[in-house]
Amino acid sequence: MRKPHLLVGAALVAAMLPLFAHAQFQQPTPEELKMTSDPKAPGAAAVYLDIAETTDDNLHYKSYYARIKVLTEKGKSLANVEIPYAGEFKVTDIKARTIHSDGTIIPLDVKPENLLSFKDGNTKFGKMVFTLPSVEVGSILEYRYQLRYPDEWVSSPEWKIQRDYFVHKEHYSFIPFASFLKGSQASSSHYLYDEATGQTLNTLIWMSRLPAGTPPLTGDTTGRYTLDLTDIPARPDEEWMPPIDSLLYKVQFYYKGSYNATDFWQDEGKRWSKQVDHFAQPSSNLRQAVAGIIAPSDTDLVKAQKIYAAVEALNNTDYSRARSQSEMQQLKIKPAKRAEDVWTQKGGNSNEIALLYLAMLRAAGLKAYAIKVVDRDQALFDASYLDRDQFNDVLVLFKDGSKETVLDPGEKLCPFGTVNWRHSNTYGLAQTDQGPAFGKTPDQPYTANSTTRTGNITIDEHGAITGYITQIMSGQQALRWRQMELENDDTAVKKAFDRELQQIVPAGVDAHIDHFLGMDDPSANLIAMINVKGSMGAATGKRMLLPGFFFESRATEPFVQQEKRLEAIDMHYGDRVSDQITYHFPATMSVEGAPQDAKVSWPKQAIYLSQSKSGPGQITVTRVIIRGFDYLKPSDYQELRGFYQKVAASDQQEVVLHAAPSAKGN
Repeated sequence: MRKPHLLVGAALVAAMLPLFAHAQFQQPTPEELKMTSDPKAPGAAAVYLDIAETTDDNLHYKSYYARIKVLTEKGKSLANVEIPYAGEFKVTDIKARTIHSDGTIIPLDVKPENLLSFKDGNTKFGKMVFTLPSVEVGSILEYRYQLRYPDEWVSSPEWKIQRDYFVHKEHYSFIPFASFLKGSQASSSHYLYDEATGQTLNTLIWMSRLPAGTPPLTGDTTGRYTLDLTDIPARPDEEWMPPIDSLLYKVQFYYKGSYNATDFWQDEGKRWSKQVDHFAQPSSNLRQAVAGIIAPSDTDLVKAQKIYAAVEALNNTDYSRARSQSEMQQLKIKPAKRAEDVWTQKGGNSNEIALLYLAMLRAAGLKAYAIKVVDRDQALFDASYLDRDQFNDVLVLFKDGSKETVLDPGEKLCPFGTVNWRHSNTYGLAQTDQGPAFGKTPDQPYTANSTTRTGNITIDEHGAITGYITQIMSGQQALRWRQMELENDDTAVKKAFDRELQQIVPAGVDAHIDHFLGMDDPSANLIAMINVKGSMGAATGKRMLLPGFFFESRATEPFVQQEKRLEAIDMHYGDRVSDQITYHFPATMSVEGAPQDAKVSWPKQAIYLSQSKSGPGQITVTRVIIRGFDYLKPSDYQELRGFYQKVAASDQQEVVLHAAPSAKGN
């Protein structure tokens, strides 16, 4: 919920604010009680029978009502209800009950638990938690509650229409603040303002994504907005989806000044750019600091690299424990208002460090601009949603003559010239010579992201193995493990690495990392030294069967099982994965069969290559898959699936070793 302030100039007209009639518990129908499955949602663990939600910005509350049918054991988890809230918002009037399939009613008679989740500055975030009693497969769960907020605040209700489960019937209602109700403007001197900008808010706006055929949302004759829907499908659950919350059916209301989209983004862009320039204004102290970092003979590129290294070395509080307000007071540290403060305090959050880098480039006389982008792991940009908070993270565009380089100094241990995948191929608001404008950051080239695994594995005549593997990582994989170690100790990172290994090595094989090389040096490749042991070969008479591709014997190729696709495909970044494993075996054994050399090509998108080469006492199997894309439309799915089906078929091939009979046996 947003929290624009409400300024009161006169009493509200009570007749304009009808009280909301609480959603009452319903008597279930015989058909609902007997339900064991739902033909509208085959295989579903549960379905919502009813959802009702009303928000009233004059009485400052939201009410919520739900009725759920449990169809399987998994569906019983919906008995655990969590109601999040923030600040001075309060959850009240909780009522709940369970209805068994025979009609028996068991009311909630335990007081819900109020839990504090976390604190951000002076704002507390918590949740009210309760569990409906005596839930069985076949039960109907029914509950309601209210969320009340202070009189000086109004809300921006968001109707989340799609849920984890199919919904039979939904009803939503929103009563805006009185001065936005039809016919009430002249009878009320109340008005709203945005405490962040001081701007008067005089327009109610909404953005919506609704099922095809749904009539456009409009207010009734009094200004109340209602929406009734039936048979809403469950939210999609597909591999490698984009941030799904950006694609689901929903309606989002919010109050703004009188804007059309073009004027809004122009004004917001100018306001943001002015704030950036104010924060990143080079000071004499910053110019002095920069002079101590660079040399007059350095090229512009070298200057940018040296300054980048200096700000990367600062304490990034997004990767370390941020100081509490009391600690800051004790150390006489104030919140950063300028880039100079970040340098003086030797640290700040990711965006503050990025703006410090911008200020220091400018202090060095270099040309640079700020870009604020959408975190691609969190959301997709929607220009029709007039809210600058869509943009999360600050990047810096460095111009060296005609060459432009997007940099990510707010990402700890991110090499110069690399950006986190979350900040690539995403929209942003950028400073330019012509003023602020929308822009899009470049894709991740697959050449920048590689994983190369090279190993030697010795197998005895019984299939027992020992060996080692060297895994070399660059780009996004290296960045992921390095940033993980910033927030965890070495032991925890090794355990996480081992867990991922165990998911892809053959059954019966134990793979454990011994140590990393280059963990603290983002300019170098990250190397993992891995030890393997266990049992791998399957003996059948005189033959031993080995997985042809060591890391693919248990790995699951994406998209192979799913016939159709509803949503876009987001695989984060292009990359190159190369494996070369040499099996060493006793002299009494020879290669009878090996994976056939293969090439699977999806022109301009991906390619798969495999090759095997055998010699006395050994066979080397090589597998390379290069994926040049990161984001595809659903219309590309059949070609994508066809590629991975061919890859999966090739990966099932085996190495067949033949054991010669012993001399004694002859």
